[in-house]
Amino acid sequence: MSTQLEALPHRHVITLPTEPSAVRMARETAEQALVEWGIGLRHPTVDPALLILSELVTNSVRHAAVLSPQVTVIYASGPGCLAFAVHDRHPYQPALYGALTDAGTGGLATVMELTLGLGGTAVVRADADGRGKSIWITLPL
Repeated sequence: MSTQLEALPHRHVITLPTEPSAVRMARETAEQALVEWGIGLRHPTVDPALLILSELVTNSVRHAAVLSPQVTVIYASGPGCLAFAVHDRHPYQPALYGALTDAGTGGLATVMELTLGLGGTAVVRADADGRGKSIWITLPL
């Protein structure tokens, strides 16, 4: 994790079973954390951020559950910045920026379109053992 993300003063972590209910739980937890951190749910970044989060957790549920019985979501925030990561123990690392050129819609293409449209960044970070990864999204507030 970069020093910038480590310096964010607000942080919350939740680990959920890699099943469809994880999407709802991750989103509800994000909403609670944002309110606690003083970020209004009507802030223009919040709805797209929640959609990005939902898409990433859905991808873990659909594609990683066979190797990853749990998905972990990390939420972080600080002055002018919102960051979150979705971690699973499936080794596949998607090419995030290639998703925009794929013929399909939804999924990672939606994640990247929204992230870049908000002026944010996205990165895939492999676990040290190569058997899992986190997708980190950072968005300006």
